Amino acid sequence: MPQLRAVLFDLDGVLTPTAEVHMRAWARLFEPYAQAHGLAPYTSADYFAHIDGKPRYDGVATFLASRGVELPRGTAEDAPGEDTACALGNRKDEIVNRMFETEGIDPYPGSVRFLDAVTAAGAQVAVVSSSRNAPSVLAAAGIADRFAVVVDGNVASREGIAGKPAPDTYQRAAELLGVAQAEAIVVEDAISGVQAGAAGDFGLVLGVDRGVGADVLREHGADVVVADLGELDATVLDATVLDGGDA
Repeated sequence: MPQLRAVLFDLDGVLTPTAEVHMRAWARLFEPYAQAHGLAPYTSADYFAHIDGKPRYDGVATFLASRGVELPRGTAEDAPGEDTACALGNRKDEIVNRMFETEGIDPYPGSVRFLDAVTAAGAQVAVVSSSRNAPSVLAAAGIADRFAVVVDGNVASREGIAGKPAPDTYQRAAELLGVAQAEAIVVEDAISGVQAGAAGDFGLVLGVDRGVGADVLREHGADVVVADLGELDATVLDATVLDGGDA
């Protein structure tokens, strides 16, 4: 197996607990929407099954499809509202940005320790996120300067790159870092994210279980699953970590 020279981090739920903020924002969007339209109630299970890790508008469309609702997709310029999937997605964006402003965000301490360890060991690092808010989240968390490469929803849209569960955004990050896919670790907490890692030719897919379930992450492509990145150190760059199945 090639030497692992780069670590490609998802953002929400891996580096920062923004996944928790996003979960609450989606609930604030879809709980009243489901009630107003006579749909089955929105639950946290819907977040993990239909939304987690996907580009925002895709998450809207997938959740609505699960309730038998089909709206026109619209465009990213749609005003926040309910007329299109993009309008609903933009309303959710308003909700979550207001929450960031009022509640703030801190990175996971264990993730920062792991980031410190792998960069000290000489690994290159990048952030790969479906979110269009990644730069502001990284800045709010105080770690923006740690990542020269950020492939987020804005980059994917601008360059026409397919989002997760396709591997393309992770492949683009590896390309920008100048490393082969087989030399890079994908770090993900979402089903669609580990699917993206498994669909590429990456050296290791590292799952972080923030609630999806370790078995589920392994089933969808994670090679190793941990509850927190603080459980690991730079030895994860050594392929022998695979021998144990779980770190």
